[in-house]
Amino acid sequence: MECCLALMSGNHPMHIFQIFLILTLLFMALTLMPFWRHEAWWVRGLDFPRMQIFLLGLLLFLLELIVLDLSQPATWGLLTVILTCLIILAWWIIPYTRLYPTEVQSAGSADPRNSIGILTANVLTPNRNVDGLIDIVQESRPDVFVTLESDGWWQSKLNVLESEYRYTIKYPLDNLYGMHVYSKLPLSDSHIEFLVEDDVPSIHTTISLPSGNKIRIHFLHPAPPSPKENGGSSERDAELVIVAGIVAESELPEIVAGDLNDVAWSATTRLFKKISGMLDPRVGRGMYNTYHADYWFMRWPLDHLFHSDHFTLSRIQRMGRFGSDHFPLFTKLVYAVGHELNQEGLEADAADHSWAEKKLETEEVDKSDIPRVLQ
Repeated sequence: MECCLALMSGNHPMHIFQIFLILTLLFMALTLMPFWRHEAWWVRGLDFPRMQIFLLGLLLFLLELIVLDLSQPATWGLLTVILTCLIILAWWIIPYTRLYPTEVQSAGSADPRNSIGILTANVLTPNRNVDGLIDIVQESRPDVFVTLESDGWWQSKLNVLESEYRYTIKYPLDNLYGMHVYSKLPLSDSHIEFLVEDDVPSIHTTISLPSGNKIRIHFLHPAPPSPKENGGSSERDAELVIVAGIVAESELPEIVAGDLNDVAWSATTRLFKKISGMLDPRVGRGMYNTYHADYWFMRWPLDHLFHSDHFTLSRIQRMGRFGSDHFPLFTKLVYAVGHELNQEGLEADAADHSWAEKKLETEEVDKSDIPRVLQ
């Protein structure tokens, strides 16, 4: 109380300073709350709008510079708090701007026999603009594309693509977690698994490139932390940790793609990268915000593609709208056979492995529960 009274002393109009004090404390809470590892949706939800919180903080900083009396120590106290929070927020989001070094090398040339283009599209189940999605498929010409939230209606409408995309894996559902994979390239050793929740599938398959080289792909769509679905993030986090462990032990080139219901900069996604050793082609290139397609002021990177250190990046592009609340994401990778790329991502330490184990324990998932075909 004495600290607050000291801050409010000076020549500031009392009510104006009180307003800025409250706003500053609120901004500080929004900045620091995600560091609390509580899995409740109202905590984890603050991982998502870090860019928006940064911009609001920057606006607050400028307003305080203009409105408050800069001759007063109390003003500089508020400005210091805001500036510190801005630096913290920038630490999380700058890697997803061009101000940061790239994590994945650009492909010098796209070897067509060792290239793979992947399109991920959360269709939004009630959306009926299938023609819009087909146009995007024809524009981007992916080798493989996956639809999320696709039900039986979407499956029936996408059948027209099977003359070109002959290899398919289909699991229509009416609960917003249906998945469909369509591929020009041969698929083998394909499995639909329910790694954590009984009604949330994931698809795992091996793809043969035209060169004959094989790569393993995991398509995921874990449930988000939200008051309408899972009250916390533990189910989502456990699925990401499971898949991270699977790919970390694989000898094949690996790709993980889908709507992870988590943002690229969150502590959980960073944990996934550390445990798996996978790389993010967006680092140093941009955020590629895929959600929410309808509201420009409320967008963040929710759809992802990570890969092992076997690939370089030929192209990454957020595609156009087609009626869903997500933009599709197209990524083209080149398998750099025989090359030592020396691309480095995030490294896990003992604390990271311990945290990952705790996430599995929360959902009572043991490594012995993971299907043997995935290990």
